[in-house]
Amino acid sequence: MSATRGFIIAAVIAVMAAVIVITLQRSGKTPPVPDQPAVQETQGNADEGALLGPSFDIVRVDKRGTAVIAGRAEPGAKITLEANGKAIAQSTAGSNGDWTIILNDPLDPGAIEFSLTMEGEDGRVVRSDQVVVVSVPRGRNKRPLVVLGRPGGPSRVLQSPDDDKETGPLALEAVDYDRAGGVIFSGRALPGSGVRVLANGQLLGQTRANAQGRWVLDGIEPLAPGVYDLQIDQVGPDGHVTAVIALPFERASPQTITDAPPGSVIVQPGNSLWRIARRLYGSGWQYTIIYRANAGKIKDADLIYPGQVFSIPDPDSTENN
Repeated sequence: MSATRGFIIAAVIAVMAAVIVITLQRSGKTPPVPDQPAVQETQGNADEGALLGPSFDIVRVDKRGTAVIAGRAEPGAKITLEANGKAIAQSTAGSNGDWTIILNDPLDPGAIEFSLTMEGEDGRVVRSDQVVVVSVPRGRNKRPLVVLGRPGGPSRVLQSPDDDKETGPLALEAVDYDRAGGVIFSGRALPGSGVRVLANGQLLGQTRANAQGRWVLDGIEPLAPGVYDLQIDQVGPDGHVTAVIALPFERASPQTITDAPPGSVIVQPGNSLWRIARRLYGSGWQYTIIYRANAGKIKDADLIYPGQVFSIPDPDSTENN
């Protein structure tokens, strides 16, 4: 075990003891990561004022083990994320140095150490001196513990198992379609902050939260029907991303929207067939009625996506079907 990893694991154990004893979907494959050039013996982020290498800003891991990781680096640099010393994903920093990586494949239970390397446009490779240790519970009944640290410096808890709420004020609350079939996204963020929406890494549009923290994005360029990795960024006054959320989204076809019978519902963030059935029928057990009526659109009852349009049948008309 490296000295760095031993230091951070010790920090995690200390935090876990102070917080709680841990007993602790969306499928998607991370593209293969090519071999990396030799890493120079250069420390990154020696202090908060000098950005010498890549840094972690946001690390969020849900109960299932899927993760959203974001940070900063030199503009245009290639970022490689390693887990326990093995490269697992890459990203490219934008013009302002922000980068984001979404891990759709759930992390395995246990302690995982994340580290970063950055390859600049001049070919120079720098390894960050920051590391993040994630403790994923075996029972997946709590949010994983996430601790950021560096040798010789204080550790910082980025996510605690005791805090079972979404991190920060950023949220996607509703997905709707206008009369022309265009997608409308809306939610909340810090008042006055910028909000941008991306699908599969491509910018769909950007807006700003009002004084009450509400934001709406419509008038989006045509988006082909299909399932997308949706990403919502909250952007601070300095142009850096201050919060990220990610979730799957299905763009329904215009024909599906046009042909939807009266009483149809558009799946919203956080919905499940159980929640929809409980709201419409008064009992979550009747989700099977919705499932049968939309069998061609649902491959897995646990995997329904915001943006899908479901028809809602009368339960009395399906009792004997």
